[in-house]
Amino acid sequence: MGLPKRKDAHYTYADYARWDDDQRWELIDGVAYLMAPAPTSIHQIIAFEVGYQVRNALEDGSCRVLLAPIDVRLPRPGQADDEADTVVQPDVLVVCDPAKIDQRGVKGAPDWVVEVLSPATASHDQIIKRQVYERAGVPEYWLVHPVDRLLTIYRLENGRYGIPDIRELTGETPVGPLAGVTVAWEAILERLPPQTV
Repeated sequence: MGLPKRKDAHYTYADYARWDDDQRWELIDGVAYLMAPAPTSIHQIIAFEVGYQVRNALEDGSCRVLLAPIDVRLPRPGQADDEADTVVQPDVLVVCDPAKIDQRGVKGAPDWVVEVLSPATASHDQIIKRQVYERAGVPEYWLVHPVDRLLTIYRLENGRYGIPDIRELTGETPVGPLAGVTVAWEAILERLPPQTV
């Protein structure tokens, strides 16, 4: 089941920036998708803890860790900012080029993106957003599957995501684009509510 769409129209970032409702939206190729209701505590704990670990590892560098909600504008070549028709809100992202961060959020491909899957967004994140991140040139895209305790990693190779690397959420996983940075899963899983471990 896909996420609900706003209506059949082609929207741009200029349209999106004027919406004053309290709902969160993403634009994918001009189609507005309503974001799922507030994430579960499991989703939030995983996203925060991944961001926290990576932030601590990047303490002295120029890279910045950001968490949703934040607009990541992905204009196509030659598109002005307000004409961009793809705006996403990854759960966790790292941007190492400070010029990509502005008051509106991020403009251009992050260096690393993590989405924590939930039943309402799983197909959207695994299919539609994977294609968007690949096209935008995100070097590494992680999908964390909290229920199955799995991690799916897509790495950009010659402009395309290769065969996914699927792992259990155990031990430490190196973050490819960030030399020396790893995510330690046991430290995250032990923070989840007892009934879910």
